[in-house]
Amino acid sequence: MGNELSGPKRLLILDDEADVGATIANIARSAGFEALSVTSSDAFFAEINAWSPSHLALDLVMPHVDGIEVLRRLGGAACKACIIITSGVGSRVLDAAKRSALEHGLILSGVVSKPFTPSKFRALLAGPGVANDPRGGRAPRHEVVVDADMLHAAMEGRELTMAYQPKTDCRSGRVIGFEALARWIHPIHGVIPPDRFIVAAEHLGLMDPLTAHLFDIALDWFREIRTFSDYILSFNISRSSLGDIAFADRLARQCTHHEVPPERVILELTETSALADPTTSLDLLTRLRVKGFRLSIDDFGVGYSSIAQLVRLPFSELKIDKSFVFDAAASSESRTIIRTMVNLGHSLDLTVTAEGVEDGDALKILTDAGCDLAQGYFIARPMPATAVRPWLEAREGGA
Repeated sequence: MGNELSGPKRLLILDDEADVGATIANIARSAGFEALSVTSSDAFFAEINAWSPSHLALDLVMPHVDGIEVLRRLGGAACKACIIITSGVGSRVLDAAKRSALEHGLILSGVVSKPFTPSKFRALLAGPGVANDPRGGRAPRHEVVVDADMLHAAMEGRELTMAYQPKTDCRSGRVIGFEALARWIHPIHGVIPPDRFIVAAEHLGLMDPLTAHLFDIALDWFREIRTFSDYILSFNISRSSLGDIAFADRLARQCTHHEVPPERVILELTETSALADPTTSLDLLTRLRVKGFRLSIDDFGVGYSSIAQLVRLPFSELKIDKSFVFDAAASSESRTIIRTMVNLGHSLDLTVTAEGVEDGDALKILTDAGCDLAQGYFIARPMPATAVRPWLEAREGGA
């Protein structure tokens, strides 16, 4: 359904108020679009098939078939047109409709409250569509099936590397450390994303050797970069490691071998993995803290964890999930959630870090909310080991 964003720029409008639809059509024409407005869902879907619009404008409040049902049908038909949601309902309902559209796999140009200015609507027509990910959709890629032989070869052939993303103090901008992020450049398949090979390693029972291999790479780099300043290193660990009480001993031995104090290492694990079996996790996480490691609960806010469970596990850092940061400038609900999580973290004596800081507005919102640390593309993208020192020198030189 739709024209996959190729061909002429065409906007199809569904609004039960004919005069509103005509006004939107005139705005679109002034932006170089062909435009057609209809007042019923039957006519709307008929024109999608006959006219192949590149963009759709959809009112949520309709007398017979509401906008959410229309979004559901568009998702079921794999519609590839860019969608603009318009309505006079409250911002929380618009935010929920936005999430619904993304959950249905639709490409969303944005949501806009009525009444809106012509310039605001034209900006949505001109902007890129977003699909499934708040930062922007990615085209489906060929899925490489990762097997045990591939993973062993990757470790033995040094195909696996680490990229490093800075973490900075929200108020001062001072660099306080780096998060180590696994990367795999396969000689035939090219880049294999971490969400593919980490999951494969967990299923294949290879997470322990993979973790040890990646931790060695990160510690070897960090030993050298620490001479530049008293930084910290953040490293992600898998939920599959949480049931192994000896895991803490192995990590501590690696730190000793690389002459990196455990106190300079933050081990990150996701909210869902940390709290899936808190009883099993408690002993290991406590042992890690006893050995000096810090612990961070990552992606906080996207699971359904109990605050009581969060309190009983020995975390030292709480990381606000990037989805709230992406939406912070446009969503009062996300801003409220951020303030609530910052206050919760501080009340538990935790450092609060926010991921996904992609512009100055987001950083200001976090700073005003009292967030401690930030990381994201606005500060720096993850970079290869060789790029870190030049980046630090350039940053200090420009300060």
